[in-house]
Amino acid sequence: MIDYSEPLAYRMMPKTLEDYIGQEDIIGENKVLYRTIKADRLSSIILWGPPGCGKTSLAKVISNTTKYKYIKLNAVTSGVGDIKNAIEEAQNPLLNPSGKCILFIDEIHRFNKLQQDALLPFVENGTVILIGATTENPYFEVNKALISRSMVFHLKQLTDENIFTILKRALTAENGLKDYSISIDDDTLLKIAQSANGDVRTALNTLEVAVLTTPVEKDGYITITDDIAKDCVQTRKAMFDKSGDSHYDNISAFIKSMRGSDPDATIFYLARALNAGEDPMFIARRIVIQAAEDVGLANPNALIVANSAMQAVAMVGMPEAKLILAEAAVYNAVSKKSNATYIAINKALEDVANTDTGTIPMHIRNAPAEGMQKEGYGVGYKYPHDFEKHWVEQQYLPDKMKGTKYFIPDDNIDESNFQEKK
Repeated sequence: MIDYSEPLAYRMMPKTLEDYIGQEDIIGENKVLYRTIKADRLSSIILWGPPGCGKTSLAKVISNTTKYKYIKLNAVTSGVGDIKNAIEEAQNPLLNPSGKCILFIDEIHRFNKLQQDALLPFVENGTVILIGATTENPYFEVNKALISRSMVFHLKQLTDENIFTILKRALTAENGLKDYSISIDDDTLLKIAQSANGDVRTALNTLEVAVLTTPVEKDGYITITDDIAKDCVQTRKAMFDKSGDSHYDNISAFIKSMRGSDPDATIFYLARALNAGEDPMFIARRIVIQAAEDVGLANPNALIVANSAMQAVAMVGMPEAKLILAEAAVYNAVSKKSNATYIAINKALEDVANTDTGTIPMHIRNAPAEGMQKEGYGVGYKYPHDFEKHWVEQQYLPDKMKGTKYFIPDDNIDESNFQEKK
């Protein structure tokens, strides 16, 4: 019996692998996950991917396929007590003669370390076959011991064609919208698919709202036009979670676009960050760091511009801060680049941390107290301003480091400012 009070997205969840649309790279007919599901020989797995890509749907397919008891928990509302109850249920010979269960945990990244540790012994001894679903990078968010005992499958964002196929199926499916007489062009349906930005749940919700809120015409049809569909589409946001994995991906793309001297990509990723509610001061700090790391001495003004922008953003705030951030980011993007100082400081830090670098030459040591000069402190130091062009040849590095080169000007640095003194 179909419960039409349930959302369309829930009703359209696939029942079998043959119903499942998308993720062919993972559950294609010859792929290991497909074969293990079909043979009901599944081991613990982590399903990692963006919202609406089919993680929960795949778990639902497994629940319909397995001979083992299937238990579902949501990490947002469950605790250690719920895990223990699930284990006790799995080990109860009357309720579950196999002594095993498939435990699906949605949003497993929200479990803390204690909760994840509670699962570990039962995953290890085979009582629990874990299926964890997460939108976050599991290598950062999930206990390493659990990761080592699981196969991680990275689900990709669904394509517009995948979503279009699912929408098309929803129009005629018994558990979909078959009972409605709906008139909608393929072009309009494709626009709904494209507006969902890879999230099939959003697309199905949009289609359902359009159907349920559009009056039936005299001919008995519900006609969904482009305008109606557009009105029902939720505000389109980039796939971006400012506290999650997408946050790091987007800021990485933003920095690399500046480094790669692409102002258009720089503006694009800045817009994604701002649209998702990223802290403008966080963005400003990244621009300052990039000015020093990647523009460097090829254009020293970039650091001045970036630092001024950061101060201005703090004073002005959003929404006007977007103009300041855009100006500073584009200035970095179009500037010449040099990482000579970045290389120099990292090489010096490595030497200081890992090498016997010797002692500071006596002639450049500090001699604030009377009598220290008798010990050789500061003796023989040549004051550069007493010499022509304010430079004099003398040793500054320790004897063990003499001749070491850290700062090597590259082609983008005006070498006239850094000529070797003879």
